[in-house]
Amino acid sequence: MNQPIARPAETFAEAEDALLSRWPETRLEPSLDRIRAFTELLGDPQRAYRSIHLTGTNGKTSTSRMIDALLRALDLRTGRFTSPHVEKMSERISVDGEPLDDEAFVRAFNDVAPYMHLVDEAEAHPLSFFEAVVGMAYAAFADAPVDVAVVEVGMGGSWDATNVIDADVAVVTPIAVDHANYLGGTAVEIAREKAGIIKPGSIAVLAQQTADVAAVLLERAVEVGATVAREGLEFNVVSRAPAVGGQVITIQGLRGRYDDLFLPLYGAHQAQNAAAALAAVEAFVGGPDGQGEPLGDDVVRGAFAEITSPGRLEVVRRSPTIVLDAAHNPHGAEATAAALEDSFQFDPLIGVFGVMGDKDAEGLLAAFEPILEQIVVTQNSTARAMPAEELAVIAREVFGEDRVTVVPLLGDAIDAAAALAESGSTDALSSGAVLVTGSVVTVGEARVLLGGRK
Repeated sequence: MNQPIARPAETFAEAEDALLSRWPETRLEPSLDRIRAFTELLGDPQRAYRSIHLTGTNGKTSTSRMIDALLRALDLRTGRFTSPHVEKMSERISVDGEPLDDEAFVRAFNDVAPYMHLVDEAEAHPLSFFEAVVGMAYAAFADAPVDVAVVEVGMGGSWDATNVIDADVAVVTPIAVDHANYLGGTAVEIAREKAGIIKPGSIAVLAQQTADVAAVLLERAVEVGATVAREGLEFNVVSRAPAVGGQVITIQGLRGRYDDLFLPLYGAHQAQNAAAALAAVEAFVGGPDGQGEPLGDDVVRGAFAEITSPGRLEVVRRSPTIVLDAAHNPHGAEATAAALEDSFQFDPLIGVFGVMGDKDAEGLLAAFEPILEQIVVTQNSTARAMPAEELAVIAREVFGEDRVTVVPLLGDAIDAAAALAESGSTDALSSGAVLVTGSVVTVGEARVLLGGRK
């Protein structure tokens, strides 16, 4: 495949189109050769700052946003790379907690575009979309300049393009089965791939894992001489209680205990993400030995109070309440379902469900079935989306014929679900609501639609 020479972009749309013309994120060739060649041509910008690298199946983006907030509360300038984006491509690259604006995104693209074709010509395969955006991010962070980069893998670990960075701290959020076509069909196989971000001499902050997954991660840490901090041993969530707008949590960190912190996110899984984020920052600024001073109660309290995580149990509308959640695998769906039961009293709760064709739709539906009164199956606008009629066949097997409605257009599906939520509420102490879920893309498109309707 001959990739056209990248020309300077004048607008955000031109930069976006040029990037999207490259191999999509779903087309992978397990090699770091192209991204290494690219970053070398750029002067290895990823070596200009320290970094924290995150992998795992679920929770990476929320955890990275918490790490970012904590670091900024310590007066460090941050760069953050996350994927996929919810609404706009520029969300993937943030400096000081804010996504690049259109002008900065175009400038970041133009700074690296002349080197893309050189890599395309020299390598067996052209740079992918994801590799190009990683190079843009690393160069933008060096140009800012930032003190520390918080980098989320795209998929996996060892062969992920972000892994040309040698991070001081590697964070591994809970691992389960997702992207099985690329990473392996078992959690252990996936853990071996994700363990590749743990580098010699680094500190590995490990969220709670199953025993077999933990063994894989610990084996890697021993192999490269990394220090380990484990949830449940070196750090932990001491307590949590639902509260209006989120929850109140107490965390035992690596260097101290932090009591009664308000976290404006819902669910036990977000409390665990917060504990991992706090441990990662403690390790980053002072090592995992616990001998240093705690971060400071006011620092942590202030950082956590400002946390947002778009598309993660995000309430975007009232009357009826509409909640967006980007759960796209059974493990994430189970956490979302538990959080909804823990934090809300919706009756009825109507699902709007659109998934990608390569996902475990049956597993996702089964996780949500106990908490949903009815489900409206739909599809997002991408070619990868599972057709609504095809999804409906699976949904009827899980929910039964009478609980499934098919509405292919997402906007119409949301309207249909809202009508069901409003007409079905009979309890004076609770109200009907809509949950839009199944895919980051579905949630992103819903967020745009609902934002336009406010």
